[in-house]
Amino acid sequence: MMRLQDDTGASSTATYEKLETLVRAKMKDFIEDILQEEVTAFLGRAWHERAKGIIDASLGRRNGRGRPRKLALMNGTVTIRRPRIRGLEERFESRVLPLFKRRTKELSEMLPELYLHGLSSGDFELALRGLLGDGAPLSPSSIDRLKAKWRLEYEQWKREDLSDIKLVYQWADGLYVKAGFEKEKAALLVLIGADDQGNKKFLAVESGYRESHESWADVVRDLKRRGLKLGRLTVADGALGLWSCLRELHPEGDEQRCWNHRITNILDDIPKKHQTEASELLTQMPYEPTKALCEKKRDEFIRRFKKISPKATEKIMVDWDRMVTFYSYPEEHWVHLRTTNIVESPFNAIRIRTNASKRYKKIENAEAMIWKLTQVAEKTFRKLHAPELMERVYRGEKFYDGKAVVEVESNAA
Repeated sequence: MMRLQDDTGASSTATYEKLETLVRAKMKDFIEDILQEEVTAFLGRAWHERAKGIIDASLGRRNGRGRPRKLALMNGTVTIRRPRIRGLEERFESRVLPLFKRRTKELSEMLPELYLHGLSSGDFELALRGLLGDGAPLSPSSIDRLKAKWRLEYEQWKREDLSDIKLVYQWADGLYVKAGFEKEKAALLVLIGADDQGNKKFLAVESGYRESHESWADVVRDLKRRGLKLGRLTVADGALGLWSCLRELHPEGDEQRCWNHRITNILDDIPKKHQTEASELLTQMPYEPTKALCEKKRDEFIRRFKKISPKATEKIMVDWDRMVTFYSYPEEHWVHLRTTNIVESPFNAIRIRTNASKRYKKIENAEAMIWKLTQVAEKTFRKLHAPELMERVYRGEKFYDGKAVVEVESNAA
């Protein structure tokens, strides 16, 4: 039966119960061997070999190993001792394991993932120790350092140059999360854009005063200062502050109101016993293949519910032109343009984290933490359907009922 030694040098028998210990001991040996090979490559000679047959202190020489240090990996924590070198004019810096690194790059990237899945600060250390072992190099200040790092990254992100982005569409929403925002900073203003290749990207994650005109204007002005040219179509709900801001700062852009928000608002005015029928008619409208058929379905709804709820039938006519703008864009993109789901979907996962925590009393902490979660969510973004059409939209090609105008005219002829 195999014998192994633990970190103390004690010998033990390899059994199923000690499998984790055995694997970690092998990992320790493997990492230390890699570090020794790096030193050999750096010095140009193996153990006990002299440099070019002579002893030259300026070329450096091995000097045993350093103190035991904990290193946390994705599959556990090991204790290693780095090789030391003396006699160098400049200190040797390992590229395999730089000084002061206590966990691998992959593990560091996993930390915000744990946050995304709703771990509170109190659960965080417990979860990590369960994954990495009791010897994991963690301390009570680990989370504080992590949040401070995120704040710096967030500030750098807000200064990035955006002039190279060829934006086609953008989705905007004011979201409300339980993250300790003060009353005057109650909303989180979020903007996601899609470029001419169909890639989606977070463009703004900023606290604002309840989706006001000035709050949205600050966001848009900042994006423009950083070189961003807004896309041809904005999809958002009925927030007046955003629309008034866009008319001032982006008057050439088209506007599409979110069908999900509009349907919810209309159903609020329908008696409960009629809501199922009303919902069926309302949800069918934006899925009609042409704008004319959509309006026909709208008229059917008005005839059916005019007496039952005049307020609901009046509400459906409000801003109608902005409800059907998507028909002027490729049919393949309609699934993305009818609603603000592109913003709402990632934030459904983010709310799991923010709802679990009431620790973020400072706005800057909440913003940075939520922004970090958006960056994790962004990694899962898929391209828009038919990304090959995005460049055509970017160039200003016209579409009618989802078909290119040239194609429509050709069929008519």
